Amino acid sequence: MVEGGLAYGTYRGLFQPEWAGPLAKLVVLLLVGYGLYQNRHLKSLYLVLVGLLLNTAVIFANGGHMPVSAEALERVGLGDFVPVVQAKGDAVHALLDETTRLPFLGDVIPLPPLRKVVSPGDLFILLGIGGVVVEGALKSSRPRLTRWEQALRVLLYLALVWLLLALRA
Repeated sequence: MVEGGLAYGTYRGLFQPEWAGPLAKLVVLLLVGYGLYQNRHLKSLYLVLVGLLLNTAVIFANGGHMPVSAEALERVGLGDFVPVVQAKGDAVHALLDETTRLPFLGDVIPLPPLRKVVSPGDLFILLGIGGVVVEGALKSSRPRLTRWEQALRVLLYLALVWLLLALRA
C-alpha cells in the first residue's frame, strides 16, 4: 500500500519521483525481506529471494526506479503510459534508454494476455510463489492423499493463483 500510495501521489503531482520511488522500494524491500526471513523453511521462497535480488540490483543501479521498455508497453497495449513515465510522473518506473544500467533486468518482457510488462526478477518471484502453493498443497496435515488427489489439489491451487493474477490485470 505504501508503494501504491507513493506512486499515486507522484502521478497526481503530490510527491517528487526522485525521492518517492526509492523510498517506496526501500519500504517494500524491508517488508518482503522480513517476510522471507520469517518463512525461510519454505524452500520455494528462495526463488522469490533470487527474484527480489535481481529486481533490487536493477532498481538501485538506476537510481531507485525500475526501467521499463517503451516497446514492451506498446506491445501489451499500454502505450499511453509511455508519456507518463517520460515526464517522470511515475514514482516506480523510469523509461529504459541508452543510459540504463542492467537493462536486461528491467521490465522488458511483455505479457499481452495479462496486459503486463515484467522483469526476469518478477518471473522468479512468480515461480517461487507458485512453488509455495505447490508446497502447501503437498504438505497437508490431513490424512495422506493419493497421488491423483495430490495432483488435482495442486492443479486447483495453481488455477486459483492464475485466476487471481488474471483478475488483477
